[in-house]
Amino acid sequence: MKKSILFLFISAMLLTASIAASLDIPYLTGRVTDNAQILSAETRKALTESLKAHESRTSNQIAILTAPTLNGESIEDYAVDVFEEWKLGQKGKDNGILIIVAPNDRRMRIEVGYGLEGTMTDLMAGRIIQYIMTPKFKNGDYNGGITAGAKAVIDVLEGGKVQEIEDGKSDATERSGGLNINSPDMSITERILFGAFIFGIIGLFTIIGILTPGVGWFLYFFLIPFWAMFPIVVLGTKGALICLVTYVIVFPLVKLFLSKSHWYEKAKNDLHTKGKTSIGGFVLSSGSSGGSWSSGSSGSSGFSGGGGSSGGGGASGSW
Repeated sequence: MKKSILFLFISAMLLTASIAASLDIPYLTGRVTDNAQILSAETRKALTESLKAHESRTSNQIAILTAPTLNGESIEDYAVDVFEEWKLGQKGKDNGILIIVAPNDRRMRIEVGYGLEGTMTDLMAGRIIQYIMTPKFKNGDYNGGITAGAKAVIDVLEGGKVQEIEDGKSDATERSGGLNINSPDMSITERILFGAFIFGIIGLFTIIGILTPGVGWFLYFFLIPFWAMFPIVVLGTKGALICLVTYVIVFPLVKLFLSKSHWYEKAKNDLHTKGKTSIGGFVLSSGSSGGSWSSGSSGSSGFSGGGGSSGGGGASGSW
C-alpha cells in the first residue's frame, strides 16, 4: 500500500514538473510581442506601424513573437500552438503569418496561414530566413534581422521582389555549378532523426545486396540513384556525393571479398541445387525473380519493406 502511494506521489510530481516546464503561450497584446527583450523600443514601434499599414492595405495579419527559449519544444509545434491561440488572419481567409524567434536556442520560424501558402510558399519563407534574417542574426543584429525579415514578408505578400533573395539564389547557383541544391537548414536533432530513417532503409538493402549471391548485383545498380539523392536531405550535395562515391567503390569490393568465403560459396551452391539457403538467420529462396528473403522462423513469407488557422506551412531555421 505504501509503495502504491509513493508511486502515485512520484507520478504526480513528475506530471506537475512536466506541466510547469511546458512553454506558455503569451497573450496577444500587439503586433510585436518581444518577450525575449531583444528589440529596441524604436524597432518595436517601427515594426508595429509597418505591420499595421500592411494590414490596412491587404487585411493580412502579421505578428512577431520573440521567446527567450523553447524549453526543449520544437519551434514548429510551438509556432502552430501560438498561431492557433492567437487566431491570426481573418476568419475564412486564414491570411495570417507569425514570425517567431528564440534567441537562446538560435531558432526561428515563419508560420504561414492556409490562405497565404500559395504566395508565401515554404520555399520563399525558407529563403527569407536563409538569406535575410540569418546573416544579421549571426552578427547579433536582432533589430536589423527581424525588421528586414518582416519587410521581406510584406514585399512578397504585396507582389514585390526581394533583392537579397534574388542575390542569394544567384550565389547558390554559382556555388553548386548550376544546380540550385543546398544543404538543408535543420537542427542536429532533425538531422539525426532523418539520417536514421534514410540510412536505415538504404543501408539495410545495401547489406542485403552485399550478402546475397546473384540478385545482389541487381540491388547494387538499383540503389545507386537512392545513394545519390537521399543523403542530400541530411548531408547536402557535397556529403551526398561522398556517400555515392563511397557506395560505388566499397560495395563491389566488399562483395567480391565475401564471394571468396566458404559460407558465400555454400549459399550460392545451395541456391543452385536446393533452391534456397540460410544466411544470418534469414532464408533466401531462388525463384523466377531471382530470389526473395524471409525470416528463418516465419516459413516462406517474402521480404517487405481573427479566426485564421495554420496547417503547419512555412519554414524554420537556425543560426
